[in-house]
Amino acid sequence: MDELIFFINRVLISGTVLGSIYALGAIGVTLIFGILRFAHFAHGDMMTMGAFIAFVLATALAAMGVVLPLPLGFIVLPVAMVITAVIALGIDKGFYAPLRARGAKPVTLLIASIGVTLMIQGLVRLIFGSGTQSIYVGQPKEIFRLDMSWAGGSRPISITEPQLLMFIVTALLVVALHLFLTRSRLGKAMRAMADNAALAQVSGINTALVVRVTWVIAGSLACVAGTMLALDVALMPDLAFNIVLPIFAAAIVGGLGHAYGAIVGGFLIAFAETLAVFNWTAVLRPLNGVLPEAMQLPANLALVPTEYKLTVAFVILVITLLVRPTGIFKGAST
Repeated sequence: MDELIFFINRVLISGTVLGSIYALGAIGVTLIFGILRFAHFAHGDMMTMGAFIAFVLATALAAMGVVLPLPLGFIVLPVAMVITAVIALGIDKGFYAPLRARGAKPVTLLIASIGVTLMIQGLVRLIFGSGTQSIYVGQPKEIFRLDMSWAGGSRPISITEPQLLMFIVTALLVVALHLFLTRSRLGKAMRAMADNAALAQVSGINTALVVRVTWVIAGSLACVAGTMLALDVALMPDLAFNIVLPIFAAAIVGGLGHAYGAIVGGFLIAFAETLAVFNWTAVLRPLNGVLPEAMQLPANLALVPTEYKLTVAFVILVITLLVRPTGIFKGAST
């Protein structure tokens, strides 16, 4: 039973946490690609920026003596989402819109997004330094432990407060996004523009409004993903930069331009990474009692060392591009 509990803690819970982050990030990437037709490389740093905005707001509340049962970084999330969305609109208006007006190619916009990445990273390091911050601002991180002694286990199933909040928030945002895309007139306009931008414009759809709403949604979700990631681990200037590849892999595997595909791709990539670095000896150790001495399991039976976890997303990305370039849900061809 302890082996199963260890698997739940290290794979099911960790994979769901990572999948939630990847899914929220990939939704923003895939929406931007579907509407504007370029890969927004700076999306990871928008997640970091949103987390630092939440950190500033939480620190301000703590300085005013506000004490609440939930983490202050989570409480200020709605305000941080609005601020991040406004900044995302400003980035588009200041950097990408002028390039689109001049008929710039997607590769030019991609290079511009790399410049935006360096700019955001530089500003974050200039203002907050290069060290690690705690978004909890003096609050303890509560850990919930589910006693499994009734099932014969000697260790509990453990889940932290931010992880539980992350599951709830991700589920609510996915449902809200689904209702927006399928029930609202603007959501249907976004889907139409993602399918065929020229036809959507001829049909009378306000494409400028669709672009603005796309940036608002992408910026808001980036803020949520970055803040929840910072609550789970720690806040640092390169918080989300190192997961840009898995986020793009999730968007491509699911189908670029397809929001639901981004969610599926996010969880697929996350569980693939988690299963690849998991030490299977911890689960299969009881087999040592029946296996001959020459066939005893090694101490570490992980498929991939932890430091090479990102290679899993890269391999899945390459296989997808070779076998099914449009992804699982047949999005835009890559």
